[in-house]
Amino acid sequence: MTTPFLYMLSTSFKPQAFVLTTPPQFIPDPFTWSNYAQAWTTQDFARYAANSVIVAVISTALSVLISSMMAYGFARFEFRGREVVFRILLIGLMVPAMMLIIPQFVLAKYFNLLDSLAGLIVFYVAGSLALNVFLLRGFFAALPGELDQAMQIDGANAWTRYWRLAIPLARPALATATIFTFLASWDEFAWALTIINNPDNRTLPIAIQLFQGQNATQWGLVFAASVIAIIPVIVVYLVFQRHFVQGLTSGAVKG
Repeated sequence: MTTPFLYMLSTSFKPQAFVLTTPPQFIPDPFTWSNYAQAWTTQDFARYAANSVIVAVISTALSVLISSMMAYGFARFEFRGREVVFRILLIGLMVPAMMLIIPQFVLAKYFNLLDSLAGLIVFYVAGSLALNVFLLRGFFAALPGELDQAMQIDGANAWTRYWRLAIPLARPALATATIFTFLASWDEFAWALTIINNPDNRTLPIAIQLFQGQNATQWGLVFAASVIAIIPVIVVYLVFQRHFVQGLTSGAVKG
């Protein structure tokens, strides 16, 4: 699994003439930084990186907030049709994203969201809710009910119990949901390519695709751009990795 990543990293430091050597050369010789400099300064790469940061950060924040509130409601409140609504929500995990791209396009056109970052954010949030609610509901359901009852006796309402009790205790599950949502929003390509026409609204996956020529591709440039695009994902994982495994296991086992 690490071999393709190491090959990509190695190729990003090679001049174009040494990219497709046989057998593959993992240690660049000669070594060059020019691919990174060229990748960052061409195709308006910095603007596309900023667009990706805006879309991924807002999508992740909204998705984690909304899905945590939905999961808390499913885990802590009794209401008619709760299990039916939850199972309908889980259908979102079983439908391939590409099957929904045409109805999503029609909805985006109806709500005037085409060719905008808002159109990306809305559908990235909607697409991540099913998995996040599934993970977080299991974690909230496992919290002792006596803690809620104690806060209720002290006069805490539902929002206070959710914000001051459930959210701090659910940090492992929230970290897992944050990593999954950020990764899905950061490297999504198909939907962004479908609705974005204005070059100013392009995101990084589209920018990397632009480096591939019709007759020849500068693979060193493509791989350098890909390495730059991976850095934010690695940073997010390192920030939340302390809780990642615990949160994933809790959601999978208790959900």
